[in-house]
Amino acid sequence: MIKWLLIANGLGFLAEIYAFEPVLQYFALWPIGTPENAPPFQLWQLLTYGFLHGGFGHLFFNMFGLWMFGRILEQVWGQKRFLIYYLVCIVGAGVIQLLTLTIMGQEQIFPTLGASGGVFGILLAFGMLFPNARVMLLIPPIPMKAKWLVVGYGALELFFGVTGTQAGVAHFAHLGGMAFGFALIIYWRNQDRFKRKGQ
Repeated sequence: MIKWLLIANGLGFLAEIYAFEPVLQYFALWPIGTPENAPPFQLWQLLTYGFLHGGFGHLFFNMFGLWMFGRILEQVWGQKRFLIYYLVCIVGAGVIQLLTLTIMGQEQIFPTLGASGGVFGILLAFGMLFPNARVMLLIPPIPMKAKWLVVGYGALELFFGVTGTQAGVAHFAHLGGMAFGFALIIYWRNQDRFKRKGQ
């Protein structure tokens, strides 16, 4: 499944290169209630925006994170559960981003795009399943336990989102991906626990 997700994101990036304006207009995530001169929000954008990116660097780091942590989760969960989890995180991140824009407002109308919400959800799942696994950061190259990496990233995203640091980055969408991922993992754990009790 990781392979197909990488291919889908690559195809999305190629579509942006060769048909940037129509792809952005119809498949990026636009805020609800945009003016008439801006592209409208469509329900499918909650999914399609996660397969578009703002540049090669954006695409590379998201796909690297998806491959690095996602391949291990796919081995543990299987293809179906992994895909469901990833897509729930993508949609959840989009929902939180729309709520954030609606509540806080924005001076300029611009779309949201990128798989970061899904990748942050993958990172959270890895930290929950393998809290003491040693991981190495790219920048800076510091080894740490997965649980502290998740806590650190979550705290930074919350700080950046509240303070408005790094304008143009959907920090609350990243947190939304983590929140929806956390809720789904807890739901699955409770389901599995009830199944074991019923046997």
